Amino acid sequence: MEREQILLDWIHQIGPLDSSAGQAAAAHLDQLTKPPGSLGKIEELVVRLAGITGETHASYDRKAVIVMAADHGVVEEGVSAFPAVVTQQMVHNFLAGGAAVNVLARQAAAEVICVDIGIDGDIEHPELVQRSVRKGTANMAHGPAMSREEAVTAILAGIEVVKDAYDRGIRLFVTGEMGIGNTTPSAAVTSVLTGIQVEAATGRGTGIDDTRLKHKEEVIKKAIELNRPDSNDPLGVLAKVGGLDIAGLTGVILAASALKCPVVIDGYISTTAALIAARLAPLSIHYMIASHKSEERGHAGLLGELNLEPMIHLDMRLGEGTGGVLCLHIIEAASRIMKEMATFTSAGISGSHADLDSEESKP
Repeated sequence: MEREQILLDWIHQIGPLDSSAGQAAAAHLDQLTKPPGSLGKIEELVVRLAGITGETHASYDRKAVIVMAADHGVVEEGVSAFPAVVTQQMVHNFLAGGAAVNVLARQAAAEVICVDIGIDGDIEHPELVQRSVRKGTANMAHGPAMSREEAVTAILAGIEVVKDAYDRGIRLFVTGEMGIGNTTPSAAVTSVLTGIQVEAATGRGTGIDDTRLKHKEEVIKKAIELNRPDSNDPLGVLAKVGGLDIAGLTGVILAASALKCPVVIDGYISTTAALIAARLAPLSIHYMIASHKSEERGHAGLLGELNLEPMIHLDMRLGEGTGGVLCLHIIEAASRIMKEMATFTSAGISGSHADLDSEESKP
């Protein structure tokens, strides 16, 4: 209970957006040398960012993608095209800087923070953040994936990673993950918390064929029937049919929200964590920026449940935080528009609202 109280204390720090900052940003946008609203969703993003940070001209010189790595016992059921050992192998790839998310993060000038929150193995590396709760979840097709205390501990681990990064000056976060089999618990959690049918929530993950997809759906149904998670208890759902990577990302989202930092949500697994965060702290939704619509089945419905509209749609389904990192360029563009674009007055151009009102008032 003590850990749950710590979690509640963080949740209670999450407040509404700063409406005054948002209004000031909107007013400044209307004075820039362009027709009002002509930058479309970029302008909406500017206002959101101002409301999140409380700053009308917010900038993000320090940003990071947090990759939560964990294994899943349900892989024993043959739900993935890859063996569980690939989780460890990919973590080594992240740490060597060779994964897709590393490449895209370098382009976006973002750090990659790789976290062992539940890898089924031992990896020693100076840049690997050690926050392991247990060595992979249990097989949810035979019982709970983890205990409630372990789920809370994993959420708090995510919170700690964000707090440490925040103390180093990071002010913009992207969610990422690595865990063979993690689309299976994501589909289970999505189905339980939203009522979406298992078939509609379950996709091909690493690229399984039709036969294995049907088997994956049956495994998820079995896990839900066996564990009987309560849709009104998001922590219980996470513990019974979730994953440690999902729990860690839930903590990332909650902490970023409490610290008034934007958090860019990547694909299906990350959005599953966003759903849990939203059920625990409804105000946290306002701090989430949806990056893209994954090709993973169920993601579109999950985004709709959260009323989040993704910035891009590139038919991606890799995970790792790749879609989220790509959207850092759009956020940088929004920031630069506010800092660098001239106003009608500073540029000496007629056409602002004030100019038009003045002209119309002349006899």
